Order: sequence, then structure tokens, then C-alpha cells
Amino acid sequence: MNAYFFSVFLLLNAWTAVAFKPVIFMHGILAGPHESQDSFNFITEEHPGTQLYAIDAFNHQESLQPMWKQVDFIGSEMLKIMALYPDGVHLICFSQGGLVCRAVLEKFPHNVDTFISLSAPQSGQFGDTNFLKFLFPNYIRDNLYKVLYSLEGQKVSIGNYWNDPHHQEMYKNYSDFLAVLNNQTSNPDSQKFKDNFLRLKHLVMIGGPDDGVITPWQSSHFGFYDSAEEIVEMEAQQWYINDSFGLQTLDKRKGLTKYVIPGVHHIHWHTNRTVFDCCIKQWLT
Repeated sequence: MNAYFFSVFLLLNAWTAVAFKPVIFMHGILAGPHESQDSFNFITEEHPGTQLYAIDAFNHQESLQPMWKQVDFIGSEMLKIMALYPDGVHLICFSQGGLVCRAVLEKFPHNVDTFISLSAPQSGQFGDTNFLKFLFPNYIRDNLYKVLYSLEGQKVSIGNYWNDPHHQEMYKNYSDFLAVLNNQTSNPDSQKFKDNFLRLKHLVMIGGPDDGVITPWQSSHFGFYDSAEEIVEMEAQQWYINDSFGLQTLDKRKGLTKYVIPGVHHIHWHTNRTVFDCCIKQWLT
């Protein structure tokens, strides 16, 4: 009898270990793998046995390195994990990490089931924050294009997705990351980027009006300012209308989910249990 129950115990453990797809977490700017801890605690409590991976690369000051440099290395690390799980994995990617993950999904063939973009500036950033004031104390928001839209400015991660609605020609000429991801500029790999992106089954976008860092906060849902600094929602963006990288196609096959959560400041998205319960947990099966 003891042997029988021991066998059942082993079988149940084995079932639990494979019941939920593995989760890979990518941290935000000026942070590191520790940023995953609360999310992993929530997942372990709700989905015991889930295999969890926090990317330990480009931590803290290193997160200011150019975005493509980060994407190439982190993408190769993620592909190693994905190779272990042919049935697919999930991504939870926070803030700048959400753009890193999106670029990985476009650049590399992958087996990601659900990509949870957690308060990430998917349409770029255009706003003063304490972080920007620390990095560029002599510039205000409206003048940052002068330094970021340059060869030197594109060597800093924030410069790669700075999206000034008043200087769009300079943005397209100098942005060697976000404009390329959006296929807004000439990109010989544009079809490959689109095909890879559409390997994704579901994209979950989470953000809210009290974020305080992502500016405009609608960037977390692929919205952004026009030249009058009025919000243009995702569906009215040209790269959505033209389906430049597959977002419209994903939407039409019901692969997009958007959550607007008020009352959450930027640094708390990945530690907030309510956000996890309402917007993340159900996608991690």
C-alpha cells in the first residue's frame, strides 16, 4: 500500500510539473532578476510546479546599453530555455523589458504562447521622469531629441525608443530600434519580423493612468501622442492600420487583450497581487 501511494505521489508531482507552461521574466531598466521575486511567489502559490526563469543579464546600469545589443544576447538566452519546452513558454516582461521581449519575438523564431507586456512603452516614451532628469540634467523633455536623435544618443537604451511626436522625421532617421520594430523605416527583415511576431498566440497589455513613468501611459497599449499631443489609440496608428508587424492580424484572430488598471504606480506593477489575480494568472496555464 505504501508503495502504491508513493507511486501516485510521484505521478501527481510529475503531472503538476508539466501542467503549466514555464514562465520567463524580463526585468525593467536599472533593475535585475530580483524584480521577478513577487511575481514568482504569486505564480508558485497559484500554479505550483511551474518552471520559472528570470533573465540575469543587462542588470542595473548595464540596462542602459543599446537595445539591439540587449536583444541579441537575451534572445539567445531565451531560445535556450524555449528549446527545453517544445510545447511553449510564457513571457512576463516589465517596463523596458517589455520592449526587449517584443524585439526578441520579432527577431527570432520562438515558441512563446502568451506575452504579458507589463507597463512597457511599446509605442515609445515622451515624458519627463526623475530617471530622465538624472541621466540628462541639462535637458527638458522638449529638447531631449537634440541629444537622443544622434549617433551618440542611440547608444543609450532610452534613446532607442524615445518618440518625440514633434520631430517624427528625425525619429525615423535616427531611431535604429523602435522605428525598425514598427517597420516604420526601411527594414530588409520586415517580413521576417512580422512572421516571427505572429508565431505568438496571445499578447496581454497591462497599464494604467496612474503609472507616473510611462508617458503617455497609453503607450503600454500601443497608443501614443500625435503632433498636438492628443492620444491616438492603437487601432488608429498607421503601423496598426497597415499591419506593419502583425498587430492587426493578431487582433483580428482575437490574440490581443488590454487591461487598464488605475491606482498602480509604475514600480508596483510586478508586486501588486490584484494586478496578478485579475490580469496575469489566467494566462499562465
